[in-house]
Amino acid sequence: MRDPLPVRLGGLAANLARVKSFSDNPMHRHVVESLVDESKYFIEWTASDAGADIQIELVELQRQLARWHHRWEIIWADPIQRAAMADQASMWAQKLLEMSGLLH
Repeated sequence: MRDPLPVRLGGLAANLARVKSFSDNPMHRHVVESLVDESKYFIEWTASDAGADIQIELVELQRQLARWHHRWEIIWADPIQRAAMADQASMWAQKLLEMSGLLH
């Protein structure tokens, strides 16, 4: 929480990038599940310091993480759904990096 907002957004992006990379292996289920849960906390720690436009995006991401959590067993058991989740996580990671300004 001491890190500036761009660094926290970058940390959240890194977590979601890890979701993408670890989702390729079905044996990484618990690692990915932990990353998703940890990402929820990153959002809680970050949103209050963000502007309204970023808060809106973080709320949408929080909703996405909750949907994944709610359907976790189904998503993880199905390679197609797991790959779709991984792709969405990757898109969110890129979006968060862009919002953070760390790429400039």
